[in-house]
Amino acid sequence: MTQLPTALILMSADTFATQFDMSRLDRLRSLASLCGTFWADSLDHPEIQDQLPEVEVLITSWGVPLLDAPALERLPALKAVFHCAGSVRTFATPALWERGITVCNGADSNAIPVAEFTFASIILAGKRAQVLSNDSRNHRGELSFAASRGKLGNLGRTIGIVGYSRIGRRVVDLLRQLEDVTILLADPYADPAEVTAAGATLLPLEDLLGQVDVLSIHAPSLPSTHHMIGARELAALADHTTIINTARGDLIDTDALLAECRTGRLTAILDVTDPEPLPADNELYDLPNVILTPHVAGSLGAETRRMVDEALADLGRYTEGKPLVAQIRAADMAHHA
Repeated sequence: MTQLPTALILMSADTFATQFDMSRLDRLRSLASLCGTFWADSLDHPEIQDQLPEVEVLITSWGVPLLDAPALERLPALKAVFHCAGSVRTFATPALWERGITVCNGADSNAIPVAEFTFASIILAGKRAQVLSNDSRNHRGELSFAASRGKLGNLGRTIGIVGYSRIGRRVVDLLRQLEDVTILLADPYADPAEVTAAGATLLPLEDLLGQVDVLSIHAPSLPSTHHMIGARELAALADHTTIINTARGDLIDTDALLAECRTGRLTAILDVTDPEPLPADNELYDLPNVILTPHVAGSLGAETRRMVDEALADLGRYTEGKPLVAQIRAADMAHHA
């Protein structure tokens, strides 16, 4: 029988309590040999110091400390990190790749609730439901006068998706449920044949913008995508277009978006902002055509356990010497969030 790798769970206390119920701890115990103190929120935890040299596998999530060269020197036997969350940018450093350490994450599972949130937001945007809710609150006892502003309804809509990411793919798939909807996609790295098979049309971003009723952002935050939706791109959108951002706040130029939304020409549904949170005096809070939510599109509560399941599935493949499904490599960091 293959000897199980020694594992340590490294994440914040709140995250550990939410993500690891007894069934998942039992599953982990079947795949790895847990340290005596099997969970810690820091490599400085006094009770794990004698165990660190033996740790071969880290099970991480939100609250994991930076795994840089000094940290890895304390983990000389480390061979793999299984991250029970999405992006690994908060902890992954070049030192991980230089040492040949395997890294996997749960981004595929985290894409599920984000895509669901986005799909729901697109449906509601077609009815201007969020904006009309604000309007009804401001005009109590009256039928809302804003219903006549712009085209309403979801039949015959054109939806623009920016980024054929894990989430973008799922959103496209969900949109196919709608009747008579045109899906346009902008992503310089997307395979045209794959996009066509998914029921979307691949276009350069500049050609897509003027055609859409809703623009949904699903690109990674990279130097090349910083403010990819700026004043020029926003100006290219037709009147009454709704822009949805569940990706990263810095993909949109906040000042440029404020200038457009201030006129009432565009509607914005923002689950992420730049900065995050916005300063208390930012005007976006006060505009009735701007809907702000506090970064809730991603996995919350019990939803986060999907990512544990994904990570543990890859840990099982790892212990059996099988190919991994959710491995992240150094080259992937140029395109992944």
